[in-house]
Amino acid sequence: MGIIGSTIKPFKATAFKAGENFYDVTEKDIEGKWAVFFFYPADFTFVCPTELEDLGEHYEMLQKLGVEVFAVSTDTHFSHKAWHDTSEKIGKLKYAFLGDQMHVLSNNFGVLRDGVGLADRATFVVDPDGVIQLMEITCEGVGRNANELVRKIRAAQYVRSHPGEVCPAAWEEGSDTLAPSLDLVGKL
Repeated sequence: MGIIGSTIKPFKATAFKAGENFYDVTEKDIEGKWAVFFFYPADFTFVCPTELEDLGEHYEMLQKLGVEVFAVSTDTHFSHKAWHDTSEKIGKLKYAFLGDQMHVLSNNFGVLRDGVGLADRATFVVDPDGVIQLMEITCEGVGRNANELVRKIRAAQYVRSHPGEVCPAAWEEGSDTLAPSLDLVGKL
C-alpha cells in the first residue's frame, strides 16, 4: 500500500461528539498532535460496538499520551448521534465520530471496499507532523485490541523522541530498546 510514512491527505468531515454540537474536522485540526483514525464498517452492527467500547475504555489513557481519537465510518454524523442515543455501549463513548458519507477519508486511507460503500476495519496512527506511523487492517469478523494499539502508540512515541533507538517485538514502556548498528548484524 505504501501508506506508512506518507502524509495525511486533506479532508473535511462533520463530527459528532457526546455533549457537543456537530462540528467540522480537517487535517489542520490534528497538526502538532498524535491522532488515531479508527475506521469501522457501519453503525448499528455487531463487532463494531465491541471494538469502539474497548477503545473507549482506553480513551482517557490515550488523551494522557496526547492522542486524539476519531472513529470513522461511511455513515453520517446524524447516524452517529442516533447510535449514541440508542446504544448503551456507544452512549458512554467520549471521542469524536466522523461521518464519511462522501468517502473522502476512506479513499484517502485506502480502506473503502469496492462496490460496497463501507470502510474496512482499519486503524491508522498519525504523528504530530501528519505522517502515518502505524496501520492495522483486519477482516470483517476480527475485532481489534485497544491494549495493543496503546502499546504501539507508546512505541512510536518513544522512537520519535529517541532517534537512533528502535523498539523490539512485544516492547513495553520501560523495557530495553535497540540501537541498530553493524555490531548487531547477525547477533540477534
